[in-house]
Amino acid sequence: MNAFKDFNIKPEINSFTGDKIKIDRIINVPITIHDFKIEASTVKEGTKRLTLQIEKNQTKHIIFTGSKVLQKQIAQVPKDKFPFTATIIKDNEYFEFT
Repeated sequence: MNAFKDFNIKPEINSFTGDKIKIDRIINVPITIHDFKIEASTVKEGTKRLTLQIEKNQTKHIIFTGSKVLQKQIAQVPKDKFPFTATIIKDNEYFEFT
């Protein structure tokens, strides 16, 4: 009989750590962005979701947002430039990095 360990299946590790917080809690606050991923939304079919690994006051947090502006902006940041500091502002009805 086979043993599971013989299959050499490794768990997928989520590199994002910390409590989930709402984006409203970090508007106009300097943060450090450590990583991100853009994937299909689990809330709104046919859209994408941005997951951010951030640090605020030496505490890591995770933020989820469907903001297309933030997705387009962060996708342009070279991976070798992480981590970086930024502030997310709300300009009219959308969020953006400054």
